[in-house]
Order: sequence, then structure tokens, then C-alpha cells
Amino acid sequence: MNHLNFSGGPGVLPATVLAETQQAIECVPEVGLSILGISHRSDWFAGVVDEAERNIRQLLQLPESHAVLFLQGGATLQFSMIPMLLLRHRRQTADYLRTGYWSAKAIPEARLEGDVRVLWDGEPWGFRRLPRPDELAYSDTAAYLHYVSNETVEGIQFHAIPGLDRVTRVCDMSSDFLSRPFDPERFDLIYAHAQKNIGPAGVTVVILRRDLLHRAPDGLPTLLDYRTHLNAHSIYNTPPVFAIYVVLLVTRWLLNDIGGLDRMDAINRQKAASLYEVIDDSDGFYDGWAAREDRSLMNVVFRLPTADLEAAFLHQATDQGFSGLKGHRSLGGIRASIYNAMTPEAVDSLCRFMWEFADANHSTGEF
Repeated sequence: MNHLNFSGGPGVLPATVLAETQQAIECVPEVGLSILGISHRSDWFAGVVDEAERNIRQLLQLPESHAVLFLQGGATLQFSMIPMLLLRHRRQTADYLRTGYWSAKAIPEARLEGDVRVLWDGEPWGFRRLPRPDELAYSDTAAYLHYVSNETVEGIQFHAIPGLDRVTRVCDMSSDFLSRPFDPERFDLIYAHAQKNIGPAGVTVVILRRDLLHRAPDGLPTLLDYRTHLNAHSIYNTPPVFAIYVVLLVTRWLLNDIGGLDRMDAINRQKAASLYEVIDDSDGFYDGWAAREDRSLMNVVFRLPTADLEAAFLHQATDQGFSGLKGHRSLGGIRASIYNAMTPEAVDSLCRFMWEFADANHSTGEF
């Protein structure tokens, strides 16, 4: 049985991309070698990097004021590289929004480099909601504002851009990058590891305003200096050739098969609406975790009335071919991750299973 991958990550890839990847592992036709054995110094791979960047620029309508880099180390390394660039040796404070599991992870790393203020902390609300505008007292003098656009663990997502445009804005878009359109000029630095919407693990896309690099302090380690990778066109050391190639294939799919980010956003909204409709119409059998106005279009998180029912739900779901629905270890419950490549048909299948499971347990009196 082929299972449907509803995991929080690595996420599902488009079927056409998987087919192209399978072919490339055997042999890239224009090269005559497996993608796993092609030199990162080859002209062919330089062309892969160039096209992947062009595609991202086209999808986002990204201006030349911003550079595109393909780095390693995941989002976790960016937790350190960003404050090294923007906070080290500065008499400023960086503002962070602590809205869930991943944004909380970034804060201790930043504090190794300088002063950090947690501008808002969602822990008292169980990380079930995001801050309202009147709860945020922004500082004009902050070194930068950092936030996570979509918290995968709790299933909450910003649907408006927080912060002051005159203050450097940094965003971790790891789990919703290229899932919807946005204005890239309002961001100074964006980072996104690939294994949700744009490819396999191993590569992290960083988009940064070029003039940020004028603020780089002396003494940065070579590999942790964005200028190193910009000057080397993302091929300073051996990059993850395979992962970057798959990112290229995914960007082609978004452009040519989907038709751009407006269309991708419409598809993602349809999928999320279908799942949230089941939750909302289940008479409390399914309890959505996030506040309705902050619900994620990428990660639908919910609980069942008892731990036994959750265990039964997961067991039966696995038997029927739904994989990866167990909630994050820090939260528990159920999580259906519906990244770009998860098809509406697969989501509809999950919705039918959820209705059948709820009806069966209502009728048996277990709920």
C-alpha cells in the first residue's frame, strides 16, 4: 500500500517531481550521470543553481535588491547566523515573537550574540493564538524583528505581516514558503529549509536584502558569513547537489503545472477549509487547537476527546494508508500537514475517514 504523507516534515513531493527525481537518480539525460554523482563544480550544476534562483525570483516577483542563497544547516543554523550578522557587537536589542515551538528555539541562539527582548510570548495561552496588533509595542530602535510565519507544531499562522517597515524584518518561512504570495520587499531576510514545501532536507533557501551585508561585523567564520556564499553563488563548499536539483524541479512545477503562487494559495485554502469544516461540524468530537482567526493553512492540529480515541484514530488511519498524523511530541494530539504537494483528493480522503471515525464512535457511545 502506498501511504499518503501527512507528516509535519519531510513533506510530500509532487508526483511529477518524484518521477523526474527517480529518473535523475538513474541518469540525468543531458549529463549521462546520476544526479548523486555530478560534480558541484560542473557547468551543468551552476545552471541548476541559476535556474532555481530565477524561478524563485519569478514566483515572488523578487527585486534585484534581494539576493537568493542556497545554504546548509537547516533553519536551525539560521537561528545563529542571523544574530551573528545583525546583533553581534551592537548596542541594540533584537525583538522576537515567541509564538510556538520553533520561534522559541531561535531565542537562546540569538541571546548568545546580544540583547534580546521577547516582544510577545504565547505560552500563557498555550500557543493557541497569535498576538493582536494592540498587544505589540514595537521599538523603532530594535536591531531587527524576528518571527515565524507558520508554527508547524501548534498549527498557527500569521495572515498579516507584523512589525514596522522601518525596522529590519526577519522571518522564518520554513513551513509556508512558496505556499502563497507575499510582498518580498517588506522583508529584509527570509529563510526556509526545504523539507516542507520546496524539496527534500539538506538545503535552506535564504533571501536577504543585499545592503544588510554592510552591517556584517568583523571576525565572522568564513562559512557563517553570508558574503562568502553570495560571492560564490552558493557553491563555496560542496553544496547538497541533489536537494538543490529537486528544489529546481519543484519551482518548475509551481510555475508550469500549478501556474504560480496565487493558484497555489487557492488550492491550499481549499484543502484547509475542507479539514476545518470536518472539525467545526463534528459537534466537539474533533477539537481544533488554534484560534480560528490564526489557523494554519499548512498544519491542521486537533485533539480527540480521549487518549484512547486518539490512539485508535491513529491506528485505523495508518491501516487505511494515512501516514504521519501523530502530533508533535511536544504537544500530542493529531496533526495533518497539507503542504503544497498534498493533493485535494488526498485531503478529501482524509476528511471521509474522519467523518467515518467520528460517526462510528458517536454511535457506539464512546463519545
